[in-house]
Formats: sequence, C-alpha cells, structure tokens
Amino acid sequence: MKVLVADTLSSQLEDALNHLGCSTLIDSSLKGKALSDKIALFQPNIIVVRSTKIQREQISSTSDLQLIIRAGAGINTIDVEYASEKGIFVSNCPGKNAIAVAELAMGHLINMDRMLVDNVIDLRAGIWNKKRYSKANGLFGKKIAVIGMGSCAKEFISRAQAFGMSVQAYSRSLTPEQARKIDVKFCKTPLEACQGADALSVHLAFSSETYGIIGELELNSLKNGAYVVNTSRGGIIDESALLEAIETKNIRAGLDVFEHEPSAKEAEFSTSITKSKNVYGTHHIGASTNQASEMVCEAVLEIITSFVTSGIALNCVNLAKKSIADHTLSIRHIDQVGVLANILDILKRGGHNIQEMENIVFSGGKAACANIQIQGKPNHKILSTLRESKEVFSVSIQELNRS
Repeated sequence: MKVLVADTLSSQLEDALNHLGCSTLIDSSLKGKALSDKIALFQPNIIVVRSTKIQREQISSTSDLQLIIRAGAGINTIDVEYASEKGIFVSNCPGKNAIAVAELAMGHLINMDRMLVDNVIDLRAGIWNKKRYSKANGLFGKKIAVIGMGSCAKEFISRAQAFGMSVQAYSRSLTPEQARKIDVKFCKTPLEACQGADALSVHLAFSSETYGIIGELELNSLKNGAYVVNTSRGGIIDESALLEAIETKNIRAGLDVFEHEPSAKEAEFSTSITKSKNVYGTHHIGASTNQASEMVCEAVLEIITSFVTSGIALNCVNLAKKSIADHTLSIRHIDQVGVLANILDILKRGGHNIQEMENIVFSGGKAACANIQIQGKPNHKILSTLRESKEVFSVSIQELNRS
C-alpha cells in the first residue's frame, strides 16, 4: 500500500507506516499542481493531509487512490463530493486537537481581559504603564455564549466553567437535556445565545450553512465591550459586521482564523480586520501543539492500519447516511467459486441494484449466507431462478422498514 503524506506530521508516523509494510512518501512542500504531478508519479493508495487542499485536480491525477485522510476534524479543504463520485473514502480525526484549540481559545479570552499582548509590547518598548493595565473586568461570574457543541466546544466549556463563567450555548445537535447534563443554558438560536453575553466563542465547522452565521444581529446583542473568540474557521463570523461592532460597541476580538487567510505557512497578510487595534490575531495555530500532533498521528495510523488490514475506513465521512434499499435477500448457499457471481448475475438481469452486501461463511467453509440489500422486490421468476440453483439451499426476502 502506497501512502503519500503531504503535510508535516509527527516524525514517528513514517517509521510506523514502514513497519506496517507501506511504501511511504512524505513531502509537506507539495501544493496545487506540484502535488498533482507527484500523485500522478507516485500513484498513492492513501493520501494524508492536514491543511493541504485536495481538490478534483489532485484526485483525478490517479486511479489508484482509495482513501484520503484529513489529519484533523474539518474537511472543507477536501473535495468530498468528487471523492464520493469516484468511490474514494474520506476519513478525518475528530477531537484529537480539541484540547489544544480550547487552550488557545481560553488564552485569547484571558489576553483580551488582561491585555497581556499590549503589556508585553509596551514593556519591550521600555514603557511602564501600570495605570493603564491595572484595569480589567475579570472573567469570574461573566456570561459567555458558545456556538457549536463539538469536541473543541466541550473542552472549551469545561475550562470556561473552571474560571467561574456561566455558559449559554447553541448547537443544532444540542438538546435541553444535554444542556442540563453539562450545566449550560440551552439556546434555540445563535442570537439567543449571544443575547446579553459578556463574551462569545465560536466552535463550528465551516459550511454554506455556517458561513456568516455570526453577523450584525448576534454581535450587536452582546454587551458593550464584549470579547469575541474564533478558533474554528474564517468566514463563520462576518468580518465586516465584526469591524462595525468593534467601532460601535468597543468589542475586542481574539481571532485565530480569517476569511481570506493565506494557505501558505509564510506570506504577506494584511486586512482591515488584522490591523484593527481591538483585534488580537494568531496565525491559525489552534491545533499546533506537540501533544495534539502526536494524538492526530496516532489517529491517522489507526485509520491506515484498519484500512490496510481489513479494508475498513474508520471515521469515514462520505458514506451514504441512508440506503435506498427496500428489501433484504438472505441466501444460504454452498461456499465455492462462482456461486455469488451467479446470484449477482441473476439479480442484475432482474434490474435490481445492490446497495449493501455481507457474505457470512460458516465453520468448516462449506456453506455461507449472503445478506443482500437491494432496491425493488424481486418478482416470482427471479426468486424461482435463485431457488432452483443447485448451489443454493434457501432464499428468503424481507421488506425493510426505512421510516
């Protein structure tokens, strides 16, 4: 199995993959056309990326690609739709960098309250200004809105609560019962969560549905002087609305992500939002700790090991959520070459598309049972043809309840 790693991951990964018997190529410099060319040359079965984009151009550069692994949670840098069209698994590593992201989000929150960065800048410039920096609100007892309820959000919530903050949360998946269990206020909308909050922390995956989900209404519903943290993805907070809220409500923002941030590790980058005196920006480093890298590396290795040894893609994100099959055929048959092929050929002649299939072999290796989920009920002729086969013991059919 050939594995191409097109990002910087733990140095232990290459040794582990070699031990697994994989032919491994690691090159974090590969991007765009250079990556496509390397894929065409190396013909990998598995590609592992962290921030590197895998689009149609890269996917179509080889017919041998079977699995794309995102060494992290978000998959917006991968053309999942095209991968699905080509029958390529896409897996991710959710939750492995959640602690690192939550720690940075808390760091931004503390910095905005105590103006740590400004302290350091003045001190390095030879300025002592205790009068200015002795003024801080403190976090204890303050309300914070948390948008999202994934692993990063949950890790952040536990840390915010440890600081004595009360949390009012919104997520499409959050129920009132779940909110009670983790001691947060359940909110039906992002706007409700932001209402009267002293701070806001965003923990959402990027999608067309979450783009700009925090806009003018949500930001204006925060208290004057509130703190806004985004360690998820750029574009989820409307940057124009944020700049307006900074001007009109004296909001401070701690941002690790930006809508039009560079994809390269080093680049020129200057926008109205990065130049604002109330914005404390970091360089999309939320997941970048040694601890997080090691945990992600372990998860990547687990996915590859499973795929190499069993063909199962763990944490696969692009499988059909609901099958269109409406009947299951259970066919007990002799376990020998050609029997299954004959069964499938009979179903093909009947126009039945197979959605899922499992063939269970009994001890001794003489008999097996094929459970085949199909679309459409086979007619009497198809069932009779199956039952008349000398290699088939019995055929039963069960209608599936998909409600």
